[in-house]
Amino acid sequence: MTTAGDIMHRGAQWIPAHETLDRAAQLMRELNVGALPISDENERLCGILTDRDIVVGCVAMGHDPSRVTAGDMAQGTPRWVDAKADISEVLQEMEGHQIRRLPVIDNKRLVGMISEVDLAEHLPEGQMVEWVENVYARSTR
Repeated sequence: MTTAGDIMHRGAQWIPAHETLDRAAQLMRELNVGALPISDENERLCGILTDRDIVVGCVAMGHDPSRVTAGDMAQGTPRWVDAKADISEVLQEMEGHQIRRLPVIDNKRLVGMISEVDLAEHLPEGQMVEWVENVYARSTR
């Protein structure tokens, strides 16, 4: 059985909810990632911040990224998967919520992230095609 822990990208880092978006952008550049899980003061997942969120939700709206926090951008219920979850659970979570990045949690701690790249590296071609169709086709309807 292939698990989330088997395919995840290790070394994911939180961005604390109180950190500003300019700091988040700097951290994304340093880590070469396009998304960061947002943590509350108890290091619990409270959202995900993407580079697109910073550009569209802050800069394009005329807001100052040095004054807007990651927590200000956190919306909705954050989705995640346990490190021991089977790959089918990972796909179901991502497809069901039309998300392209998924934090992986083990013992209430962030241990990794799963992205499209991770899926492409580990899934058979047919399964990857099905995932792409399910995630992207519905999002354009």
